[in-house]
Amino acid sequence: MLSKTIEEKLQSQIHKEASSSQLYLAMACWADVKGFPGVANFLYTHSDEEREHMLKLIKFVNERGGHATVPSLESPAKNFDSLASVFKSILEHEILVTESINDIITDCLKENDHTTNNFMQWYISEQMEEESLARSIIDKLEMIGSDTSSLYLFDKELATGHEAH
Repeated sequence: MLSKTIEEKLQSQIHKEASSSQLYLAMACWADVKGFPGVANFLYTHSDEEREHMLKLIKFVNERGGHATVPSLESPAKNFDSLASVFKSILEHEILVTESINDIITDCLKENDHTTNNFMQWYISEQMEEESLARSIIDKLEMIGSDTSSLYLFDKELATGHEAH
């Protein structure tokens, strides 16, 4: 059984994951219309992954005796300055998500909620991967600068799933 505190924190995390999905979807739409189909595909895929993370949390809350609710969301930004600004925004966003997950785990430890703590460990591993991936993409984009032929190759590389790792 979830404590009220843990259930509220998980519900807040459900909102963050849903917001992440929407943010990536908006970024994918922008990349699509700006002529970056590889980046768009990469971001569409990540949008789906974030939605899966949300669903995993919803099911966990419900299985543990809580009642998850579907969050309402604000519309994310429609336009972005550059590919670099998109991925810098992603990194900043993922760092905030990591902090939120750490906060949940801290409360789990205080309340001796080992089940939720164990469940949240998957999210910690996932966040480490997300932050690392964003950093490596930012590094690549900084190397490329405004060289259009390199941006074309970068986009093609993301389309094939060989993203910066």
